[in-house]
Amino acid sequence: MISARNFLHVSRRVALAAAGCFFAATLAVAQSDALPSWNNTAPKQAIISFVEKVTKPGSGDFVPEAERIAVFDNDGTLWVEHPIYTQLAFALDRVKALAPQHPEWRETQPFKAVLEGDMKALVASGEKGLVELIMTTHAGMTSSDFQKIVIDWFASARDPKFKRPYTELVYQPMIELLAYLRANGFKTFIVSGGGVEMMRPWAEKVYGIPPEQVVGSSIKTEFRMQDDTPTLFRLPEVNFIDDKAGKPVGINQHIGRRPIAAFGNSDGDLQMLQWTTMAGGPARLGVLIHHTDAEREYAYDRDTEIGRLDKALDAASIAGWTVVDMKADWKQVFKD
Repeated sequence: MISARNFLHVSRRVALAAAGCFFAATLAVAQSDALPSWNNTAPKQAIISFVEKVTKPGSGDFVPEAERIAVFDNDGTLWVEHPIYTQLAFALDRVKALAPQHPEWRETQPFKAVLEGDMKALVASGEKGLVELIMTTHAGMTSSDFQKIVIDWFASARDPKFKRPYTELVYQPMIELLAYLRANGFKTFIVSGGGVEMMRPWAEKVYGIPPEQVVGSSIKTEFRMQDDTPTLFRLPEVNFIDDKAGKPVGINQHIGRRPIAAFGNSDGDLQMLQWTTMAGGPARLGVLIHHTDAEREYAYDRDTEIGRLDKALDAASIAGWTVVDMKADWKQVFKD
């Protein structure tokens, strides 16, 4: 007959063992879900299925690790792009900071529009006006000086809606996705219409993507000796626009391999997804992030000047691309 003392001792051991099993099972479930901020809907399943196919040795879709290239647009795909692109917000702040040195700007467009807060007039200046703003505020200095200006601006600037640093307004589900792909042997690249030297100073800290894996638009740069110091000087001339049809060109020039997975959110990413997925061969993945969540972020697609998703959305159903409904497919948008 078991004593009361022994009974309590055995019961305690059983309880501890049961608790240990429960904890281990819970931990295993948690570890098995590499995308916890994604709802268990079709897009998450499509991504996981794709990764499993291309990483399984012996599979007809197996892709060697060296060829597992995934490319990501930045604005609207990895972080917020509304109400205006972050780089444009930076340029507007630079105009205001430099204005005391340029009194003529008060009567010269598009600078006059910026200083008066006249966004209608700024938009009316068109692409030419916006390029002039970028060239004026991003050039005429060394690359090192520009990098410092960028870092200082990101340290102090705040998004007008969320009142948070821009580098905190990255999408948590996409951060998880980047980590998941890298854990499965993928090399992840940013391929953005944004300025390459605007992104490189912070991309590794925020996304885990090193500077050499950032592809973007650029202005012309030349080597100069200044006070016996070798420098790279930024000129007010466009070198390369990494947007729309420019994205496949940028990928070819900078990466040298055709990606097997591409992620975007707008018509500016259409050609990148076409280049990635319409090549034949092993399994390929094209994904569009559809902004449908006006409460947690923004809702927009065809009727916007910023991040328009129109032609690419129509192409998705024909090409078989995965469309992520932000409201339905993401448990959360930003990291808490």
